[in-house]
Amino acid sequence: MNFTIALTFLLISSTFLLATDKPNVLFLLVDDLKPSLGCYGDKLAITPNLDKLAARGMRFELAYCNQAVCAASRTALLLGSRPTSTGIHGLSTFHRKAIPDAITMLQHFMAHGYRTEGIGKIFHTGHGNQDDTISWSVPWKHEPVIEYLLPASSAGGNLTKEAAMFGNHKVDIASLPHGNAMEFTDLPDQAHSDGRIAIQGIERLQAAAKRPKPFFLALGFVRPHLPFTAPKKYLDLHDKAKFKLAEFITAPKDAPAVAHKRGGEITNYEPVPKNGSMPDDLARDLIHGYYASVTFADAQIGRVLDELDKLNMSANTIVVLWGDHGWHLGDHGYWTKHTNYEQANRIPIIISAPTVTKSGSSSKHLVESVDLYPTLAELAGLPAPEGPQPIDGISLVPLLHDPDKILRNYAYHCYPRGKVMGRAIRTQRYRLVEWKIPGAESSTAQLELYDYQTDPLETQNLAATETETVNELMSILAEQPEALSNSRGN
Repeated sequence: MNFTIALTFLLISSTFLLATDKPNVLFLLVDDLKPSLGCYGDKLAITPNLDKLAARGMRFELAYCNQAVCAASRTALLLGSRPTSTGIHGLSTFHRKAIPDAITMLQHFMAHGYRTEGIGKIFHTGHGNQDDTISWSVPWKHEPVIEYLLPASSAGGNLTKEAAMFGNHKVDIASLPHGNAMEFTDLPDQAHSDGRIAIQGIERLQAAAKRPKPFFLALGFVRPHLPFTAPKKYLDLHDKAKFKLAEFITAPKDAPAVAHKRGGEITNYEPVPKNGSMPDDLARDLIHGYYASVTFADAQIGRVLDELDKLNMSANTIVVLWGDHGWHLGDHGYWTKHTNYEQANRIPIIISAPTVTKSGSSSKHLVESVDLYPTLAELAGLPAPEGPQPIDGISLVPLLHDPDKILRNYAYHCYPRGKVMGRAIRTQRYRLVEWKIPGAESSTAQLELYDYQTDPLETQNLAATETETVNELMSILAEQPEALSNSRGN
């Protein structure tokens, strides 16, 4: 009788364990990655591994970051809160200063039995910002974003301005030299940050395969962030002559001055002219370097995904690919990010969720970075996040089942210029941007409107002539609360 009871209890317990078995999560974050991928139709991209990932799951065609700068975008992702809801817009704002009790995506998974691990750039560290130690089950592993292997690339092997800022060095930044924008060497992959991130990621997967506890492993690959440093073999895969310069290299006609960008981050690297004017030969070199860096990151991600397959873990692992924001490659005369325009805000998001996503599927539904927190929670069978920070994202799981389902009709993002905030609504056809000081009268706003059906290059601001469309989109924007002051948390 006791044996029968024990056997019954064992069967019930085993059934319960199977029913509550949770999927693993492998989250791949790639710094400065726009949809320059073969799976997004870019014929110059060499990205076989991310293309393979897309063939396993769903590719989101109209995905947007919530602000086109590293720290704010990553904070939005990990909190599920738009920057306008938190007031976190700058590089130096640590989210614990703004919302001390915020529960990050990682903490949410930890609270429900997951082991969270991170390698590389997950939170934005540098510029006075720091890692969030309470989000990790084991200490996060740093790898440098600004990395030179040859002394000639960094003024004789010296600490450069950008390296000092990313490393939170307490030195006189102004006295430091600039490093090179590009460095392609004959050194092996593992000599570079992304190569080491891949190796360590593989080691973490191998260790996880021996544990019963589900894992949430975040790997933050740093290329194609400047400087473009990678083995030369990835540069040689691309034919520089095939890269065309941007077709439209001036600001949109009739766009307000507050929307413009000149110089900025790109001028922190040699041999870029400090006035921001880019010679054609250098522009083509930089485009070549960007694509080569993407190919390098793709190869490292491929090594990790291959190991996941080798360990027979793919069938129980959700894999997500996310770029933190887009990147200007000379369009409008702009380089890098820091605008409200399409090239700075459109990002790649790919989700492969076993038994949920259909292989090779895609969706043109408008999605945002903040949606990934509630999406992953639902895919893992966890309760929906509740904050205490505002949860602005929505779960995309219904879209994973039905790519044509409509969950929202727009994506929302922003970018500040000093005290002026640019809040943007992106629909499938239009983008409206409102520039004004938060709390100021709407009559003080300067507006932009672009029609991507007739003007995909954003050559003409239509706000003054397309009043009916402006009014319609302004009514949508009015549904969103005013942005919190961008000084909050500094």
